This record gives sequence, C-alpha cells and structure tokens, in this order.
Amino acid sequence: MSAVLRPLIGVSACRRTIGVFTAHCVSEKYIEAVTQVIGGMPLVLPAIGTREDGLDIDRALDLLDGILLTGSPSNVAPSHYGGPPARRGVAADPARDMTTLPLIRRALDRAVPLFAICRGLQELNVALGGTLHQHVEEIPGRLDHRAPKVDELEPKGQPAHPVAILPGGQLHALLGCTEAMVNSLHGQGIDRLAPGLKVEAVAPDGQIEAVSLPDAPGFVCAVQWHPEHRVRENPLSMKLFDAFSAACRTRAAQRLGTPLRMAAE
Repeated sequence: MSAVLRPLIGVSACRRTIGVFTAHCVSEKYIEAVTQVIGGMPLVLPAIGTREDGLDIDRALDLLDGILLTGSPSNVAPSHYGGPPARRGVAADPARDMTTLPLIRRALDRAVPLFAICRGLQELNVALGGTLHQHVEEIPGRLDHRAPKVDELEPKGQPAHPVAILPGGQLHALLGCTEAMVNSLHGQGIDRLAPGLKVEAVAPDGQIEAVSLPDAPGFVCAVQWHPEHRVRENPLSMKLFDAFSAACRTRAAQRLGTPLRMAAE
C-alpha cells in the first residue's frame, strides 16, 4: 500500500515580542487547519525578510506545495502602497511585510497554490500594486469590521455580517451560493484593487471581502474573513480549504512524481 500524500504547506508567521524575547508566531487554528482539515504538514515561515541572511524564497518554494497567508493583529505598513504614515500605536510588523510581499509575487510566478486570509488578502492586494484603507470604520457608510472588544475567542469567530458572492466567479463556483454569513476581525481593508485581481464577494457596505486572480497560473483564493475558526462546523469554510487542499495535493504529486492519493482512499 502506498503512503498517503501529505502536501507541505508554508504558513506565514508574525514577529512578536513576548516578554523580553522576540518570537515568530502563528495561531494554532491555522496549524490545525493544515494538519486536520487539509491533511498536510505545516512549515512555519519566519518573518525574517528575504535578503541574503533571510528567507530563500526559491529554495522554500522548491519544497512547498502551497502557501497559507495568515491573519494578524498587525497592519501592512502604508509605505508599501504609498499611503499616509500609520497612526501612533497601530500594530505593525515590518519583518513580516518584507517576507510575505516578495514571497507572494514569487509564489504566483511559480504557480504555487495560495490561500490568503485577512491580512493575507491585504498583502496580496498590496503585493500586486493595490492600496488599503487603514481605518475602514471611519469611512462614511462603512461598517465597523473590527473584532469584538472582548478577551474571549469564541465571540470573535461568530458571524458578523453577510457577504454577497458575485455570480459566475471563483467563489461562487467553489461555494455554490450567492450569499454567506462571515465573521469579521479586521480594521484595514482593500481600497484600490490591484491590477489583475477580481472581486469575488462584498460586504453590505461595499467593502471587498474576497478576491481571485483569474490569470494566475496556479490556485489563488483570498478572503477577508477567517474561515479557520471552527472550520469543521462550517460547510462553506470546509469547501474553501478543500479546494486549497486539492490544489496543493496536485502540486505535490507533480513535484514528487507521485500518483495522487487522498487520505480517504
């Protein structure tokens, strides 16, 4: 009996200070999504930039079957898209920016499957030349998309508003519906859409909630909400991860020259 093919998934990490130590961190929910839903092996990609002593992007992509761009409390620095300086006290992670933005561009060039969540969607838009609203809640007519101000995790993952899914698009094909209820934990959001990206879903206030890249040589899906929260209890979230999983397994089989075999077989 041949071994089940487990794709190797690169998971973006954040650089954070914990006490007197600097750490590279990622929420366990993303790791669980890779191991328990995708059935893959996570490889945490540290936020160390991509210069000579940083992440060797091509070496990493030689090994990886997919990239999962995670959410984060930090914002993409406005200097990357020509925005006004961030306000004092706004969380930033310049090391992550210097890692993920070039990683995204190279992963797209090499057709490595890409699933971007929350900050990941914003990074994708910035990496391809788009811009961001730094404080969506201050735009007239827009909702407050930020997370509930509580110290408990459960309320943060609860549905917050519906999104309209555009008929005929990638998301419509994957989910089979034109509306879904989603959670909401973001302060930033897409302002000017990057060239090549296509809007796949919008919130009731018009805020872009999902995008695709139709001309990409590989799988690309990006959502502003957090499908990793209680993913097994949400059929729509499962469909998103299943689509990403299938793309990663196909790449793994091609990369390794191994017949495609799913865990359920």
